[in-house]
Amino acid sequence: MADRKRRRISALNRRRAEVIEALGRQEWLDRPSYRFENVLSFAFNSFGSARNRVTNFLNGVWLGHPVHPPLASLASGVLGATLVLDGIQVALGERPEAHHAGRLAGHTLGVGILANLGSAATGVTDWQHTHEQDRRIGLIHGMLNLGATGLYIWSWIQRRRHRHGRAQLATFVGYGISMFSGYLGGHLVFASGIGTDQSGRRLDTREWTPVIEDAALADGKLHRVVVDGVGVVLARADRKVAAVGEFCPHLAAPMVDGWVDRGNIVCPWHGSQFDACTGEVVRGPASAPLPCYQARTRNGMVEVRGAGRPAIAGDISPVEIVEEVAG
Repeated sequence: MADRKRRRISALNRRRAEVIEALGRQEWLDRPSYRFENVLSFAFNSFGSARNRVTNFLNGVWLGHPVHPPLASLASGVLGATLVLDGIQVALGERPEAHHAGRLAGHTLGVGILANLGSAATGVTDWQHTHEQDRRIGLIHGMLNLGATGLYIWSWIQRRRHRHGRAQLATFVGYGISMFSGYLGGHLVFASGIGTDQSGRRLDTREWTPVIEDAALADGKLHRVVVDGVGVVLARADRKVAAVGEFCPHLAAPMVDGWVDRGNIVCPWHGSQFDACTGEVVRGPASAPLPCYQARTRNGMVEVRGAGRPAIAGDISPVEIVEEVAG
């Protein structure tokens, strides 16, 4: 019995994987997706000097992680509540309480529509920096959500016209579409790591470790060293030595391929900017801070050690302790 159950679960997992792989192979989606990205870039650029503030808000820089997942969870919850209330209304039939359940369902549906629209705005901001299979699956995910939202809006209009039967059917179909779309979104997060902190292993050693001669660290240049098996990127910013994580928290870009711009370390892939002294996000699409470690110079050598915990916005900079210590 147990073996049969395991075989069924294994077969189901294989079918799920086949569906994901099939969707990820739809290369015909690449051209429209990149055209849509150009439209998004034009839309964001139209904000002028406020562009970074708008994109940082949508990327979740202020929150420390993407805004899309909590909005998607809110939408799923209130829309699920709408289905329950619709079921209660149908079960109550002509009773007076049925009217109250139906009216409350209209309110929860309205909240779900607003949450879905907010989820779409934040999700598409995250999506535009994805590539290949993840980009295609993300596009399908967004199109399904768009279709479901259209059904929810139509259902809300029908409820206002007291056509509850067709309104409830539209909500039911829309929620089914949302569930499959949510499965694709879950794959992007948990299988591909989209929206998760991908900065990698942290340096936690408390001992000062010499890593490179101070003279070898040129201004504005990034240099990678390895300390206790952990990659660390060094930079000289504002006449101080900064030590940060090896990978960008956004999509694990190698930060050593980036550059220093006015005291900020810039990701080479998508242009995220991090304060060299604190690791705080200055510009997205990254939302999590870049790991930042303590650094100093001693007898002509640059030494580093772990900060003890990830950088948190507003912390005193680990770089503030940079000093030239006499032998």
